[in-house]
This record gives sequence, C-alpha cells and structure tokens, in this order.
Amino acid sequence: MQPIIGVVADDLTGGMETAAMLVALGVDCGFVTRAALVRHFADSPAVVVAQKTRVVSAAEAVRKSEEAAQRLLDIGARRLFFKYCATFDSTDDGNIGPVADSLLALTRASHTGFCPSSGDLARSVFQGHLFVGAQLVSESPKRHDPLTPMTDPNLVRVLQRQSKLPVGLLPHNVVRAEPASRQAYLDHLVAQGVRHVIMDAIYAEDLAAVAALTVDWPLMTGNAPVVRHYPALWRKRGWLNDAPPKRPLPAVESPGVVLAGSCAERTLEQLAAFERTRPVHRIDIASVASVDAAVGKALDWAGTHLEGGPIAIATSAGPEQVGAAQARHGREGAASFAEAILGRLSVQLRKRGVRRFLVAGGETSGTVVEQLGIDRLRIGAYQGPGIARATTEEGEIVALSLKSGKLGPVDMFLPTLESMRHPEH
Repeated sequence: MQPIIGVVADDLTGGMETAAMLVALGVDCGFVTRAALVRHFADSPAVVVAQKTRVVSAAEAVRKSEEAAQRLLDIGARRLFFKYCATFDSTDDGNIGPVADSLLALTRASHTGFCPSSGDLARSVFQGHLFVGAQLVSESPKRHDPLTPMTDPNLVRVLQRQSKLPVGLLPHNVVRAEPASRQAYLDHLVAQGVRHVIMDAIYAEDLAAVAALTVDWPLMTGNAPVVRHYPALWRKRGWLNDAPPKRPLPAVESPGVVLAGSCAERTLEQLAAFERTRPVHRIDIASVASVDAAVGKALDWAGTHLEGGPIAIATSAGPEQVGAAQARHGREGAASFAEAILGRLSVQLRKRGVRRFLVAGGETSGTVVEQLGIDRLRIGAYQGPGIARATTEEGEIVALSLKSGKLGPVDMFLPTLESMRHPEH
C-alpha cells in the first residue's frame, strides 16, 4: 500500500494529535521528526513528519517543510496535508503563508484550502474571521502570545500579508451548500486567480463538507479535525482496509515528570491543579543566572522529590513575568533560554531513570524530543484535545505525552502520567 496521506506538521504536539486522530479511526500512522526517516513507513496508509518550524525563520520553515514534503512524495504519498494550529499561530513574516506557497509549487496544484477550525476546541471561522469560543482571536488571550500574538482576526488579511499568492474566502453559506454549488463557487474563485482559499467552518458538518470537497486535492492545509473526516472517504474509494493492524502502546514503569514551558493560561491552570497534590519547581527566566545554574538547582530539587511520585518543573509564567524575561533576553531569546533549560533537564532526568514525560508546550516538546534523541514514535489513539500519548519504538521504552500549551483538561497531568504505567487496549 502506498501512503494515502503525508502530513507535514509545524510542531510536534499538533503532529502527534493528527496522528492520534488517524490511529483512533483505525489508520496505521507512522510518526517521525526527521524527514529522512519517512522511508520506514512507505507501506503505511499515513505518515506524519512533525518538525519545529512554527517560530523559526520563514526561510528555515520552508526549507524543512519542502524536504519533508518531497520525501513523502518520493514514497508515493497520494496527497499532502500541511498541519498548523487552530489559532493560526503565525506573524506577518510567516510561517503558514510561505510554507503553503512552497508546497503549492512543489505539488503543482492550482490552489489549496485553509481550514484551522476545531469543534473540539471551539475554534471556528466565519466570514473569514477566527473565533476562540465566542471571542474573536484578537480579543482572546491569544493576543498576548509571546511569540505569535494574533491581533487581527481576519484570516484573509493575515494570510495575504504572508503570501505572494492571491487569497480568497469560501463563506459558510457556500460550505453548507450542495456539492455542485460549492464546487462552482470554488471554480469561480480559481478562475479569478485565487490560489489560497480560507474556508469557513463552525460545526462538524462543515468540516465534513470541506473534507468531501478537498479529499482529492494534491495539497490541503489546516488543523487536525478536518483530517478526521478523510478516512471514511478513503474507505469508500477502496483505498483503506476496514481493520488495519493496531500497534498498542506498551506499559512503562518509572518515575514521572511534567516539563512545562508553555505560558498559555491553560498550562498555568494545569500546573496549579497539579500543585495541589504534587510538588512543582518553578524557574524564573527573568532572574536565573544561567542555564547551568537553573538545571543544577532543578536537579537537586528533583532528587529529593522523585521517589515520592510525579513532579513538575516549569518555566511557564504569566504575562508580567514573561515581559520581564523578554526585557532581559529579548522575545526569542527568552523562549530559547527556557527551552535550553528544559531540554537539558530532560536528558539529565532520563539518566536518572525517568521514562515517563508529559511535556507542555509545542516548542518545548520539540526541544525535549530532540534533546532525548528521539526521532520515531509509536502513537496511541486520540483521547481528546491535548491528551494523546506515544512511546519510543526501540531500546528502553520512553513514554511521552506532548501537549499543546492551550489544550487539555485542567486536571490532566496526574492521570495522563498514570495512564503510561498501563498498556493501551
């Protein structure tokens, strides 16, 4: 079997969630963090390449995404999907627009669509405007994101500032129209020269309509939920067996650690909930002397608490502390400083026997996985927003949960670490 879909994800948490959704629907899905490794999954119906490209330079994001896409095409992937965040995390420099431009050229497609909506997360797009629940994204906490503040809710404008190609809109009334009308409206946009189409979607039925419209496109882009509607369409085409083999996750017994780098409100709430029963070591990026000093102090602290049960170590902070850290290190420098601390800690904790990690934050997840030398994962079935699990495939097994900073139930840290001690059924 050649891959039906190859996914190029702009961070590890989103890539993991996409793979987990496919696994939950009976689709065997390979997951790698290095493009060169996709050759190991040439017989899988789906392959995800997840890389840290969301907040690197646009040129670097394009280079790494193009390499991943080309490798996927080389093993015969029928179509590509560029995965990014439900809140369209990006800046006027990119990276969603430049990567989409390059993948459109690579696939020689005439146009592609953009569908970040997620009913599970109450992220919706209406008349091209992105909502977080009842708020425009520009009025939500996302406007304060330290790296990708979203201050304009109009995705047509946002994407047009990033892309060299014309951007248009498939409005909600057309998304919900009959397929022939939907196709006719799209054909009209393309005839006018539109290459990138923002797609309104609010409800699951909207995502199903978008999936039906785009199932045969060489390239589609968006958040994971629209992907969830593809397997049923693939089965109707006879591309996918009804019961592909399942590879359940093994149990992992070891101390458990939360490493939190996200400054999202949800991560701060989750840390507070965890701290009610388990100890948390907080690292103040604005005042710590050096990476070495922070790592040494955190390891000393962990050494006195690990035997008592799960612990958490966090660089996460509220807006005032983030502002102080950025004043000292710069915007990107503060994030890199925090990631260096948590990445080094993951390696040292691994040497001390820790094999259960829950990592909060997309960029932090990428750093931790890279520092641990992990480049292939076996992904478990989707359990809900932010609570997918995985294990390494070889050697002494390490269990991981890579969580987007904005996602997951408030009380998820302890039960997720506990679930790693039991095999997946």
